[in-house]
Parts: sequence; structure tokens; C-alpha cells
Amino acid sequence: MERCDALAKHSELAGGLTRVFLSPESRAAGERVLGWMREAGMQARLDAIGNVVGRYEGERPGLPCLMLGSHLDTVRNAGRYDGMLGVVSAIDCADALNSKNKRLPFAIEVVGFGDEEGVRFGTTLLGSRAVAGKFDFEVLKLKDSKGISLEKALTDAGLDPQRIPDAAKKKGEVLAYAELHIEQGPVLEAEGLALGVVTAINGFSRLRVTLAGMAGHAGTVPMNLRRDALAAAAECVLAVERIGRGKPELVATVGKLDALPGAINVIPGDVTFTIDVRSPRDEARIEAVSAIRSSMEKILQQRKIQSRIEDLQSQGVAACAPWLMEQMDRAVAAEGLKVRRLPSGAGHDGMAIQAIADIAMLFVRCKGGISHNPAEAITEADAGAGARALLQFISGFKKQ
Repeated sequence: MERCDALAKHSELAGGLTRVFLSPESRAAGERVLGWMREAGMQARLDAIGNVVGRYEGERPGLPCLMLGSHLDTVRNAGRYDGMLGVVSAIDCADALNSKNKRLPFAIEVVGFGDEEGVRFGTTLLGSRAVAGKFDFEVLKLKDSKGISLEKALTDAGLDPQRIPDAAKKKGEVLAYAELHIEQGPVLEAEGLALGVVTAINGFSRLRVTLAGMAGHAGTVPMNLRRDALAAAAECVLAVERIGRGKPELVATVGKLDALPGAINVIPGDVTFTIDVRSPRDEARIEAVSAIRSSMEKILQQRKIQSRIEDLQSQGVAACAPWLMEQMDRAVAAEGLKVRRLPSGAGHDGMAIQAIADIAMLFVRCKGGISHNPAEAITEADAGAGARALLQFISGFKKQ
């Protein structure tokens, strides 16, 4: 808990927490984590994409690893446990083994992924995609709000974008990936449970919609002659909400909307907004995206608004491996706790890592189910239960 507090101090937001990929704050947090890894008896380094990686060798050097970890970047005005709790808990587990000079028949690698949230460059899982060998070099052209490209940001951080493939792990080098994370939902709290074993990570689709109407004077253009891009966007947003409500466990969100020229007395002529659709069933998500596109096209045609709808990112459901869930169940039960399985509505780095290894996740109860918010809170007792269960999982881990 103290380490989560310490990491929260590395923030570009005074009095809050904002730490985006490749920022000075992220580099400072990474240096602190590297120090903790070394104190825990691990060899620690930054990889080619800027992930923080610590390795605790097994009974002999060079063995395949059980990979643990989470992310170190945050959303804007974030809480202090989302991501960070999983990294520091994994380091604590390595430290516990090291303090007893205990080596396992496999290595442990703890990764603090540099970018999971995608806040700065608009595309998520950059760190874990590189580790999985799935990094798309086209994203190097993406620019942040200041016009700085990902390629330049990497170079400015002392990293070589052309060496990103060096961060990749091959199948067989990673036995499995396990991540401890706050639940980010209210289920465990509602049922009075400290921990939950994750069954799957919901799939998601992300789109960007650009609308072009006609800007004009708010006092002189009659209502029936307007091509108001913001009014059209409002109708589209409601269509997204309606379709998102259409099926159980399906959710659809417009999370960002920008209107120009942005003056009180001018009809908005240009609007850009994003759409995020998620579901534990890929078929339901894909159908929802199609329905949203169709509904928006009708709205925009009626309003004579030109549009461009771009697919930003899509990721299928990432199911946790049954053999790993069983081992995680036993670890939770060994702590004297009731075993509860539940899906994750939020995305996680395991979605990328699944390309090279089976995945597992352990949820820790959070107050009110709140995350991505300064009000994000967990108890020390629950954090301790999670860390101990993770150590039980590591100590009893059996390869498939």
C-alpha cells in the first residue's frame, strides 16, 4: 500500500494522479519500480518499448518464466491502485521467495507495462503487444495532443523504436501470465467477498466518428435550414446508448466528444466523437457495432451531414485458461476465502499476452466498484489477501 502511495506521487496533475506513457513522470515511476525489483533479488531493466521488467531466476538460470504484472500508466485524474497494485504485489511475492532463498522450477518475470490505458496516443496495450510480438509499427505515426509522435516520444525517452521487436517473447518462453488487479466493479463488494477469480476479459471495439455539417450564425440561420453537426452527434450518441442497452452484458459508450468552432453564437460545423463497445460475447459485440453504424448512417443521411467512421481498435474476448483458473481457485481457498468466479468488463494486458501464453487473473474488491477515479479505494486487508493468494498461486504453480 505504501508503494502504491509512492507511485501516486509521480504525476503531472497536482493534487491528483495522471501518468501517461513515456512522460517524465512515467520514467520516474519506472526507475522507482526498477529499484524495488532489485531489492527483491531480481535482475531489472527497461525493455525496448519502455516496460519495466524484473526477472527472478528459477532453480537454474534461463528457465521459462511465469509472467506476472500489470500496467504503470494511468488515465487522467486516476486512482492509485488500477494497474499499480498488480505490479507491486508481484514484486512483493518475489521478495517473499527471495527472503527465504527459495527457487522454483521456473523463473518469475514481473512486468510493469508502460502503456495499457492508451491515453496519450489513443491506442491501448502498446507495452503488452510488444511483449507478445504483436506490435503494429504503423502506430509509431500516431501523435499526442501536442503533436508529438509515438516514434519521437520513444526516441526522446532514449529508446530505439526499431528495436521494439527485441521486447517480444516467444511461445514456450512464458509458461503462463497471471495478473492481480482491482475488480473495477461492484460485484465482490455486493457479495461481501475480498477476491474473485476471473473467467474472461470482455472483447471491445473502438471507433472514431467525424462529422462535417455547416457552421453558421446562431441568430440568422433558420432551424429548418441548418446542418448542425453537434445536434446530429447528440442523436447518434443516444442511438449508441439505446443499442448498448439492447442486450444483457453489452455496453456501449461515447467517452469523448469535441465540437468546433466552439463559440456560443455559432452553429457547430464539425464534431468528432469516440465509441467504445464491449461484451463477453464477440458475436453480440460485432452485431452491436453493425447496428450502431447502420443507425448513425440513417441519422446523418436525414440531417445531410457528411461523416467518416473509423475502426480504431478491436479485440476479441480473452478467456482465462481453465487449468489456470483451477490453480487460482485453490490459491484463494488456501487463504480460507470463498471462491467466486466472474468476468472482467474492463480490458487488461492479458488480452495481448494471450497470443503467446495462457492467462489468469485475480480480482481484489474495491470500494463501490469505483476505478479510473481519485475515489478508487481498497483496504489493506483485501490487498494483503490478494498478495498472499498470488503467492500461493506462484508457489503451487504447475505447468500444464
